[in-house]
Amino acid sequence: MGYLSVVGSHVVNGVAQLHSNLLKSTIFKDFYELNPEKFQNKTNGITPRRWLLSCNPNLSELITSKIGDDWITDLSKLAKLRDHIDDEQFIRDLQRVKLENKKRLIKVLEKDFKITVNPDTMFDVQVKRIHEYKRQLLNCLHVITLYNRIKDNPKIDIVPRTVIFGGKAAPGYQTAKLIIKLICNVARTVSNDPAVGDRLKVIFLENYRVSLAEKIIPAVDLSEQISLAGLEASGTGNMKMMLNGALTIGTYDGANVEIDEEVGRDNIFIFGMTVEDVDALREKG
Repeated sequence: MGYLSVVGSHVVNGVAQLHSNLLKSTIFKDFYELNPEKFQNKTNGITPRRWLLSCNPNLSELITSKIGDDWITDLSKLAKLRDHIDDEQFIRDLQRVKLENKKRLIKVLEKDFKITVNPDTMFDVQVKRIHEYKRQLLNCLHVITLYNRIKDNPKIDIVPRTVIFGGKAAPGYQTAKLIIKLICNVARTVSNDPAVGDRLKVIFLENYRVSLAEKIIPAVDLSEQISLAGLEASGTGNMKMMLNGALTIGTYDGANVEIDEEVGRDNIFIFGMTVEDVDALREKG
């Protein structure tokens, strides 16, 4: 079907630079060599009107107070915020806004999910479709590791963390449903262990949807974008969380590549195998 689509289309478009390069070098290599001008890149995007102005009014107001409101229709204007990176009051205001957004999310969690969370913990968030390549399983294994460290050394100095999962599995995707079941079981064990307390809490939010995302995303401290390199075409959750002031931890994949180029390696946590590493491992078996 992909080959027929290439033949029948006047343009073939990738949705992130890495993805576009992979199309040209692997899946559609012969087509690209035959007709290179047909292949383009248009990185996916998000609307700042929905994912900042509407869902995070406090941060929007703070930004506007510093650089005006031109950023609402021209997001490149956010570059003016660089002039305020040494402004201590501005930094404190950013921290205040983040805390307010976390408290707003906590009210939703208490009302709709009967869950109580400490707002002074780091909100470590992975909300997206449940799929093996998106590696919620890897994140869950990390949670188990943190839990075991606390159990092995109750006096361990560890950053208090609230790990939030959200997302849906396709109806027939049994493995994804088992991943959800594992996360829920881990959450039950960790969150009900008095020896752990507020140092680690795990939550799986049911019925993840846009209206819930609008409450979660402004409250995120750490954005989990950890797909296996080469399999995430672009991703947009990474953009939404970054736009709302979250730091990203992720693989060199999809739009993470372009975020890395824009913010600089000092402002993003990149880990794991590259596309080339993954291919080499597959070849090795």
